[in-house]
Amino acid sequence: MQRSTPLLDVRDLSVGLTNRHGAFLAAHRVGFAVAPGQSIGLLGESGCGKSITLRALLGLVPHPGEIVGGSVHWKGRDWRSLTRQEVRRIRGKEIAMIFQDPAACLNPVFTIGDQISETLRIKLAIKSKAARELAADLLSRVGIPAPRERLRLYPHELSGGMRQRVMISMAVGAEPDLLLADEPTTALDVTIQDQILTLLAGLKDKTSMSMILVSHDVGVVAQNCDVILVMYAGRIMESGPALEVLRAPRHPYTRGLLAAIPHLRVGAARHPLRTIAGQPPNPANLPEGCPFQQRCSFARPECRTIAVTLDRALPGHGSACPVVT
Repeated sequence: MQRSTPLLDVRDLSVGLTNRHGAFLAAHRVGFAVAPGQSIGLLGESGCGKSITLRALLGLVPHPGEIVGGSVHWKGRDWRSLTRQEVRRIRGKEIAMIFQDPAACLNPVFTIGDQISETLRIKLAIKSKAARELAADLLSRVGIPAPRERLRLYPHELSGGMRQRVMISMAVGAEPDLLLADEPTTALDVTIQDQILTLLAGLKDKTSMSMILVSHDVGVVAQNCDVILVMYAGRIMESGPALEVLRAPRHPYTRGLLAAIPHLRVGAARHPLRTIAGQPPNPANLPEGCPFQQRCSFARPECRTIAVTLDRALPGHGSACPVVT
């Protein structure tokens, strides 16, 4: 791989799904690149297409959904050109994923030790005894006390935070180049959320792996990502360096998200909690033009027909809104 080649290069990726309202694009012409050691944040409301975009990167779009356009390039190679054996080798070893619900990903009839060891044995081609030793070491690294004893436990015997740590240990065990983290702190209390995010940041720094973090929490993305991609209705509405996007948001939707964050500063003036008017559109029946137009206070007649494309007025900072600059 040449020095200038990104680890992951996503080009105009579109993913089609079907619901009770009909067929629709859950992700529409999504594009971005991930450099070695870089952290990308996918930010947006629930249902905007973040998670399905992440799954599409590994070819894991659930049936009957499918990738209907664009391409994904891994280390310079088009994912579609890879053999099934190459894909199996890349998944879990070069690219690993942490899913939202660890309870749904861990097998309830096998112990934690059996599941971690089996994953390591297959991905690293090591003996069962060595895999077991490495499993205990990984549990220790992710902050689970008495790791050898924990290996004998079943998933239901662990707390939600512990189960998520187990999933992280399985994901980083093969030292992947890229970690995909899909809402890794969902349903965890604030204290455990902070511990999990601190753990991921520490592992990233130690291994120099890249990361794509999906979240609807602005604070989580702000603290852990170099670049932010703001998604709405399957489209990227704004992208750029995290500090620029947060300090000087250009798209009305991004501004609405940031304005909706409650502030708890001592001595701060009291203001009503701001919200974005209206509801997200039905993905199977999007309006023509900008999908945010019906909720946008800056909407103009041209927003009904304009194509949603990122306009990079600043180096690396793009917005899909031609009205607000």
